[in-house]
Amino acid sequence: MMKKALCVGINDYPYDGSDLNGCVNDARSWAELLVNNFGFAGNDVRLLLDAEATKANVVDGLKDLLAGSKAGDVLVFTNSSHGTYVADTSGDEEKYDEALCPYDCADNLIIDDELREIFAPLKQGVSLTVISDSCHSGTVTRAALSDCIPGLRTPDDRRARFLNPALRGDRLLENPWRARQKRKSRYPESKMKEVLLSGSNDREYSYDALIGGTYHGAMTYYALQAIREANYQLTYQQLHTRLSYLLDDAGYPQHPQLEGSAAHKKRLIFT
Repeated sequence: MMKKALCVGINDYPYDGSDLNGCVNDARSWAELLVNNFGFAGNDVRLLLDAEATKANVVDGLKDLLAGSKAGDVLVFTNSSHGTYVADTSGDEEKYDEALCPYDCADNLIIDDELREIFAPLKQGVSLTVISDSCHSGTVTRAALSDCIPGLRTPDDRRARFLNPALRGDRLLENPWRARQKRKSRYPESKMKEVLLSGSNDREYSYDALIGGTYHGAMTYYALQAIREANYQLTYQQLHTRLSYLLDDAGYPQHPQLEGSAAHKKRLIFT
């Protein structure tokens, strides 16, 4: 049985005021967790941090992650970065694609459709977990541009992991989450080959903050806490339930989403 992982963390961004603090710590913490507690070999867990995490390197890393995998293998992809959306430019309808922001996001984004294509060849019986601690927020049109740039004047130095499309010169949508809800039916959870845990729903921000003396994504910090408290033995559904409670208790207005087939959600994490 092969166990491999790709852990991405990006704090450094090309736009003034848009840097984050906790993404690199997130990536290293997920890698350490997998090696120390879930039987992953250190040389089978690849880190891509800051300038290393270009779109080309992330895409190549994902393809390498899946290459040669077979039934019984366990694969993990974690991403801590800014998220954004790309509006449809055809003008026929209001719709958008969610996107991850690599280091070179000024010129490149990683669109959700691209990830779907990369994961499509995944063989039956291969376990793939995707953890995305970034924003896919539809609230951008109800917030000033300055409010979407990190530095939200809170005691824990809370920062939104959302890159406003306007910073890239991209078009904004009036109600992007409504269009997204209509499109999701094309790709039902029951058909997903992977299990996905994301930091927030599409109306919210995922937050980067100073927690417990170190910078992390709030979702990552409390997910790691939940896993430790369960002695590393819990299902994805149990992790989601406990994580949702911890984030709410800590005052973070974000609601992590768990997507995948019912069978995948009942599986023990990272197995």
